[in-house]
Amino acid sequence: MRIQPDTWYQNKRIGGLWRFAIAISVLNIVGHTVLGFEQAWAHPLVALAAAYGMELSLEAIDAWAQARRPRFLGSPRTFVEFLLSAHITGLAVGMLIYSNQRFWVTAFAAATAIASKHLFQVAVVTPHCPPSMWPKRHFLNPSNFGIAMTLLLFPWVGISPPYQFTENARGVFDVILPLIIVCTGSLLNTKFTERIPLILAWLSVFFLQALARSLLHGTPVAAALAPMTGLAFVLFTFYMVTDPGTTPSRRGAQIAFGASVAIAYGLLVSLHVVFGLFFALAIVTAVRGMTMYAAGWRAAAALGRSDLAVATVPERTT
Repeated sequence: MRIQPDTWYQNKRIGGLWRFAIAISVLNIVGHTVLGFEQAWAHPLVALAAAYGMELSLEAIDAWAQARRPRFLGSPRTFVEFLLSAHITGLAVGMLIYSNQRFWVTAFAAATAIASKHLFQVAVVTPHCPPSMWPKRHFLNPSNFGIAMTLLLFPWVGISPPYQFTENARGVFDVILPLIIVCTGSLLNTKFTERIPLILAWLSVFFLQALARSLLHGTPVAAALAPMTGLAFVLFTFYMVTDPGTTPSRRGAQIAFGASVAIAYGLLVSLHVVFGLFFALAIVTAVRGMTMYAAGWRAAAALGRSDLAVATVPERTT
């Protein structure tokens, strides 16, 4: 049986988005009421407003330019499902960026994250389909890109302190909370995103780069591995680096992607670059995007359409 490319997008995207949106919403509510999140309640609300507004505005402009109906029109369910991605991005940015009382920074990060989806895209060659019908996909992780750009442009902005995720957790909850994140993240990435090979490669090579830094630079192994013990690292592993919209689908490519992020992180830390996790993921997704563009130009030239930038996605068979 032949399966069409990007099976996740066609069959599992909405189910994964619903579960992801619910999980990150619960985490934010529990974080602000129980765990001890450092930001004010207004931060996630501002981030959501910016993300919703940018998503709806850009979709309306794109629909007008293409003389088509906006994808958010229709039933209330259609409208809500259209905003699920923006909801996840807004809450992720609002949870991870710490800008003190400067709410506009949070709004900027959320808006930049959503804008990246519309500005940085490649068209996907679809067999037996005319070029005008080839779908476009963004290749930069939206939340990560918005955070990385904010950290670059505003050096006085920081990342939320990792301890906020467990600041008020006591006793058995120190173990239960990470287990809940690991279990729900494993279920999501096994059943919906199918990114377990990526996670295993990321964790394995992260461990290896810590050992390599210890051998080359004398970094204590415990210190190099310390990030893996935090809940922030767990969240990054199961809910950030595995974004199915901006990571490969094929197993081998997933392994290469996860390993590349870990290697990039190790190099950045060796160069004393802070916030290495976010910058490493941004670099790898950007390089992947350029590779897709290059492959697309070759495919376009082979088709006699050198004026189109496309990316080839091979079909998968079972």
